[in-house]
Amino acid sequence: MPGKVVIFSAPSGAGKSTVVNHLLSIYPEFEFSISATSRQPRGTEKDGVEYYFLEAGKFRELISRDAFVEYEEVYRDRYYGTLKSEVDRIWAKGKVIIFDVDVKGGYNLKKYFGDSALSVLIVPPSLEVLEQRLRGRGTDSEEAIIERLGKAGSELEFAKGKFDIELVNDKLEDTFAAAEAAIDGFLCA
Repeated sequence: MPGKVVIFSAPSGAGKSTVVNHLLSIYPEFEFSISATSRQPRGTEKDGVEYYFLEAGKFRELISRDAFVEYEEVYRDRYYGTLKSEVDRIWAKGKVIIFDVDVKGGYNLKKYFGDSALSVLIVPPSLEVLEQRLRGRGTDSEEAIIERLGKAGSELEFAKGKFDIELVNDKLEDTFAAAEAAIDGFLCA
């Protein structure tokens, strides 16, 4: 493996993107891995920035061509995955890859990269707090919020014991500090 990777996973709304964006602002050696997805953009998301937005048929074609490090059909015809070309692109620059992925994606990335990866699970203080966060961001329909909350419980159950570190995102500044300490230890190892 040419380099190291840092993987942040969490149920939707637990704060992983906020933590990842903070880390990107203070670690110049990091570069964000842009995931591919077959879902539609939300809010102000742009293709090639937050995600590579692909039609479900194109996503399946890339799966058949073994173009992904990992992928998951998170909801029916809603795929998420990490393109091998994205990993190659970042490592060619000599950067450490930072991932912001769902729980199963994080688990699969850790299996793929092994000791070259630090896997961090961000968890909400409770499912009630998670619901407040999902509603507060104002990007999802009521149906989507209910779907995400249902998925969060099973994701957290699945994740038990499968990540190197688990951080409860109760106070954001404390979460930032704990993430920085974990990364500093990993990068110096």
